[in-house]
Amino acid sequence: MNVITEVLRNKGSNCALVPFITAGYPNLDLSIKALKILDKEGADIIELGIPYSDALADGPIIQNASKIALEQGIHIEEVLYILNKTTPQVNAPIVIFTYYNPVLVRGIHQFIKEISQAGAKGLIIPDLPLEEVDYVIMVCSLFNIELILFIAPTSSPNRIKSILSKSPGCIYLVSSCGVTGIRDNIDVKIQKLAEDIKRRTDKFIILGFGINNPCQIAKILNWHIDGIVIGSAIINNMIGELPEDILESLSYFCQKIKKAIDENVINRKL
Repeated sequence: MNVITEVLRNKGSNCALVPFITAGYPNLDLSIKALKILDKEGADIIELGIPYSDALADGPIIQNASKIALEQGIHIEEVLYILNKTTPQVNAPIVIFTYYNPVLVRGIHQFIKEISQAGAKGLIIPDLPLEEVDYVIMVCSLFNIELILFIAPTSSPNRIKSILSKSPGCIYLVSSCGVTGIRDNIDVKIQKLAEDIKRRTDKFIILGFGINNPCQIAKILNWHIDGIVIGSAIINNMIGELPEDILESLSYFCQKIKKAIDENVINRKL
């Protein structure tokens, strides 16, 4: 069963909030508490990134979060610990975001088995070669993990066709070229790409990279996107010296984004 797709399906015409945090940032204890806060404040799905030193798709904010986490010894074992501590207590399914090398080092079968046993429901590998997708999907299916495939603005028509045919569930649509990060605008060309994907498949679309404010959300929701991923802006609201201030800032920002999504969905229906 593709749990992530089911969450999006159950949202109906509403849009899912999909926040991203880096495991172990700003420390292990606070990342556990952050997952619980995101769940409490209405996250429908949560992405948990495994810190990685060569994260080619990540912008400076997430890179810095990974650096801080790695300096504290946060690796796959610690991520599994975080999952074991949180998944029994949160409603939102957790998707692991990682690069392919850590998966290969651990062993594809072993890695997927371990994150499944720890409670994860989805997996995103942004640099997974298309030629190796079939095997990873097969292993994921053994452990009820939904592999979420990427489509970028630079993806060729043939590549998009292949991705749509292979994807076991929802599609992660990258909103802009380059790395993650806070941007002022979202490229309107993405609207045409999203519409093209919707014409060619009934798969759900989550949109990420650069989304950070209510104005962007208002525009995006007119494109009939099924889920919005917010990463760098979430992590940017986890900066502070006192743990209670960090968690309060995170809670407030999540409430603001959730409100913007809900209000714009209502306006879209009127």
